[in-house]
This record gives sequence, structure tokens and C-alpha cells, in this order.
Amino acid sequence: MRRRSPVPPAPLPQRDGIDPVRIRLPADPDAAWGTVGEHLVARFGGAIGAGRVAQMLRTGRFVGVEGALSGGEPYRAGRYVWFHRDFAPEVRVPFEVRIVHRDERIVIADKPHFLATTPRGQHITETALARLRRELGLPALQPAHRLDRLTAGLVLCVVRPEDRGAYQGLFGGRRVRKEYEAVARYDEGVALPVTVRGRIVKERGVQAAREVPGAVNAESRIELVERRGGLGRYRLLPATGRTHQLRVHMNGLGLPILHDPLYPGGRDAAGAEEAGGAAAEDFGAPLQLLARSLAFRDPVDGRERRFESGLRLAAWPEAADC
Repeated sequence: MRRRSPVPPAPLPQRDGIDPVRIRLPADPDAAWGTVGEHLVARFGGAIGAGRVAQMLRTGRFVGVEGALSGGEPYRAGRYVWFHRDFAPEVRVPFEVRIVHRDERIVIADKPHFLATTPRGQHITETALARLRRELGLPALQPAHRLDRLTAGLVLCVVRPEDRGAYQGLFGGRRVRKEYEAVARYDEGVALPVTVRGRIVKERGVQAAREVPGAVNAESRIELVERRGGLGRYRLLPATGRTHQLRVHMNGLGLPILHDPLYPGGRDAAGAEEAGGAAAEDFGAPLQLLARSLAFRDPVDGRERRFESGLRLAAWPEAADC
């Protein structure tokens, strides 16, 4: 079996903390592309217009390993091409990313509410990763896991590409002890603590996840820490990491997390979260969910490590430590 040659390094630097797009020209026996430019027009012309593709070629926006492409180069399957997308204007999320810990291998960041972890959809430059790369001067920085955009708290990022697999493996192998904090209504009829187990599915194009019958793939322990009037502060200990798992489990108990736009369907699920622009959001009413601590055995040096967020949930001021 013939092995594919290694991907060459990108000839373009990052822009605003964002890597260039990389494409590989496909082998298509039914295509009639004589030149690289003809393929690029066929591939991107429907989205941005053939004229815009031609302009990007004229101004050297498409680059190969040998340099800027004119578009007249003969088409060759397997050739790599890089370019930067035009970023749409984004409303700045008015909260900073704080650094909890930094060393030669990892950065532990305190991500604020409303800021996506990584570039996706309409959130590209206004993401925790793009900000950290720019502010810390670490272009190779990558998160080892992802935190929901509306959730605040700790994110572990890896500084060096050679260490990335080891730290990502901690999360993939469920070897990280994660603790979350949430504020939701208090209901004396809900017996706590409780371990919730079930099956959660997230359909493509649908913002809200849901519980369905079937084999268990999600488990969370829910504990009440303290009560103030009609609200409670809860400790959430996920054993798995399904999308929106804690939000789904709390809602399933009849205790939806305060200011949750999706559960139990308080706003239009098609546009309330990832698809919605920051301009329409109420920055004064963040989801009351915080990734409070991460603990793990370091896969590189074997040390036991524990980190705690410096953030607090606004609905529970001066909360005592758990």
C-alpha cells in the first residue's frame, strides 16, 4: 500500500491567530481542470464568486509550497494549496481570557462565558484559541479539549505539537477529574446527590442535544452544595464528556441551569447558541455553569496536577469553596 507523503508546513503565517486554510487538489477522473485556477473557480466560485477567486489569484492570496500561485499552473492531483479566508466582522466578547498556569508544555486558561474555545462557524477571531495565540505569542498552541461557548472555566492548551497527543489522550481516555459548578433553581422534591446515567445524542444541524433510549453513553454525579432561597449551588462531576451533557442532565432532573438558552427550550434552538451572533446576546445574563477544576496525572512527568478556576458565577456572589 502506497503511503501518502507528509504534509508540508504551511508557507503562510497565521493571521489574527488563525491558521491558513489548506486544501489538497483531488484526483477526479471525471473533472476537466486544466489549471489550478480552473479548479479553484469550480471549488469556491459558487460561494464567493468567480471574480473574487480571480482577484485572490491576482493578488497572490493562494499559495503553494513553491510560492504564490497565478492560477495558470497545470493541474496536478495531490498538490497542496493554502490561503486565508476573509474574516467577517465579529462583535468582541467583552471579557478577558485569564491565565491560571503556564509552563513550557501547557497553558491553563480561564475562558469567559460567550467565547468559543476554537474557531468554528461565525466565531473565528473572537475565540479563546485565537486570543491566546496572539497575546502569548504561541502560534502552535492547541486546546487538548473543548469547552462549550456559553460555559466559563478551565481549558487546557498544549504549547508544543509533540506533546499534543499525550494531553489529548488524557481527555479521550477519561483520565481527567473534572468538577463543574452550576446555579439552578432549588427543588426539595429532587433527591440529591444522584448519579444520572443515560444516552445523549446530538444531531447535526440541531443545537440542542437530547436524551434517547439506548446504551448508556453519558454519566454525571449531581450534588447540592448549598441553598439560598429559591436557588441552589450545585457541584457537577461528569464521568463522560458528551456535548451539553451537564445541561441535559440538569434539565432532565427538572433543574435547568440558570440562563440556559436551550434547555428547556427557552429560545429558538436553531439560533440561540452556536449559530447566533454575539451582537444579539445578553452579556449580562451568562449561563451559570463553570468548569471549576481539572486534576490529572501529567502524562509527561508523572506529577499529580490540579488547577482551579479563579472565576465565580455571577448569580452566586462570594460563593464559598466547595
